[in-house]
Amino acid sequence: MHAWEVREPGPVEGQPLRYVEKPVPTPGPGELLVHVRTCGVCRTDLHVTEGDLPVHRPHVTPGHEVVGVVAATGPDMDGHAVGDRVGIAWLRSTDGTCRFCRRGDENLCPASRYTGWDADGGYAEYTTVPAAFAYPLPGGVGDTALSPLLCAGIIGYRALLRTSLPENGRLGLYGFGGSAHLCAQLALAQGARVHVLTRGAAARRLALDLGA
Repeated sequence: MHAWEVREPGPVEGQPLRYVEKPVPTPGPGELLVHVRTCGVCRTDLHVTEGDLPVHRPHVTPGHEVVGVVAATGPDMDGHAVGDRVGIAWLRSTDGTCRFCRRGDENLCPASRYTGWDADGGYAEYTTVPAAFAYPLPGGVGDTALSPLLCAGIIGYRALLRTSLPENGRLGLYGFGGSAHLCAQLALAQGARVHVLTRGAAARRLALDLGA
């Protein structure tokens, strides 16, 4: 298969990514092989590529906003079938047993592993994911529209939940990047009044166009 890999982390001007041939990965126990349809670009992919994040896997394939179709399943796997459309996000796996996992804060798990950093991600024709961390995706929404929801959307939604925003309440957003503009749309759809504080003229226009 074709894939992008980090040849050697460094500034993007030095072309640290290279386009290579890799074997199609084999899904392990409890894993899915996913045929990638689209993969979004996240700032974290740039951090991995430029070396701002330490190397966890040499020559890793970045990409963690993956929308694809299950092409095969590994041993001891149920709940997903070949042909299912799934999403793959940044968090790839946790131990499931630590105090953070037990209380529902698995993002704090000290044994957590990440797509496109600890394991090859979605800048390839195929990738794998533990079935427990694959997101079933609804029909009626295009692949490219769903892709950013697997990172910026997750972050924005979690932030909105943590606000405990009351019905028809007011929400203030400082900055208006990918997560914030998705969070704003969710809040507006719930009837909230949203106030955005941002310096960028384009971001201000977008906020106003969305109804902030």
